[in-house]
Amino acid sequence: MHGLLQIRLGIAAALLAFSTAGAAAPMYQVLIGSYTGDDNSKGIYRMQFDAGNGQLESKPLQVVRTDNPSWLALDLNRNRLYAANENGPGQPDPVGRVSAFIMAPNSGQLSPLAQQITLGDEPTHLSQSRDGRYLFVSNYGSNPNPGGSLAVMPTAKDGTLMPVTQIATHKASEVHPERQQSSHVHSAVVSPDGKTLFVSDLGADKIFAYRYDPANAERPLSPADPAFISLPEGSGPRHLVFSPDGLQAYVTLELSAQVARFDHVDGSLVQRQLVDLAAGGDIKLHSPGAIHPSADGRFLYISDRAEKNRIMVYAIEDNANLREIQQRSSEGREPREFAIDPSGRYMIIANQKSDALVVLRRDPDNGMLGDTLQTLPIGRPSDVKFIDRSGL
Repeated sequence: MHGLLQIRLGIAAALLAFSTAGAAAPMYQVLIGSYTGDDNSKGIYRMQFDAGNGQLESKPLQVVRTDNPSWLALDLNRNRLYAANENGPGQPDPVGRVSAFIMAPNSGQLSPLAQQITLGDEPTHLSQSRDGRYLFVSNYGSNPNPGGSLAVMPTAKDGTLMPVTQIATHKASEVHPERQQSSHVHSAVVSPDGKTLFVSDLGADKIFAYRYDPANAERPLSPADPAFISLPEGSGPRHLVFSPDGLQAYVTLELSAQVARFDHVDGSLVQRQLVDLAAGGDIKLHSPGAIHPSADGRFLYISDRAEKNRIMVYAIEDNANLREIQQRSSEGREPREFAIDPSGRYMIIANQKSDALVVLRRDPDNGMLGDTLQTLPIGRPSDVKFIDRSGL
């Protein structure tokens, strides 16, 4: 009987071990955008990520050749991928474009679908209306003349791109002698309810708000009331994200090395907190860029580029205030973007100027970033997007 009990306990222990540790870890696909123009970068990389050991497979599943796909946006409902081709003066292709790709629902294989010009230079960001009818493209426009603009690009039912039907421009603040002599639209983000588009203009020191009305097919955007949210002079708003519950918004201020926190109230933003990344030091050593909350809404992550090259980690307290809990090296130069994997246990960082992807371990309970698990060479990576269909 004693021997039989030992056998049963051994079987139970084996089953428990299999269910917790021995079961096959999920494999995710991840898309990497990059800046092209030399032999080290080809375009969009479709890669396999093992959530068991936190490793990207060194050989891509697919490489899609396209110019400067610096920002990627997924429409998993229609199995489409959209890429902002950040082209402009001085580039091999001087024309700003958006490219659309069909994404095979089972394999993830990408096939070209369509391409349209954005009527502006260096499109650096794009987002999609909640109903899938339009893309909102941020033409950064690094040259003061003509500067930047927001472009509205309709999409057909099959995801095919249509010509731009609406352009919006803004007056620059002219505070910074080099970076704010014209409008520089850096991101355009749809509110969680889909009714408002918030446009961060680095050159204007404002977040512009537009009401979305698809009934006006040619010009679906009109100024909201209020039409903009002012930020400190010379601050340079870059990227905006909403909290998972939609009650808060966060914006990186690239030129003043800050992050602003807002309450999202009645379709507008009310500033509640301004956090200094430089902490009294030289703001020129800092350049906040990418910003993302954790899926559970408990933590906020910000990339700080320039001389610091780190990821800032903030706890989101019960009163919604941000409290710094960690500064973690990005293990490279110019961490332009990053993404937390669907399991919440890893972060992939695109270190643009050191030509590498870096995988860090992440603790989902305390939000802290841990060991460096992998450094994978890839030419000038600019964006990281996981293909996660679990929410569909």
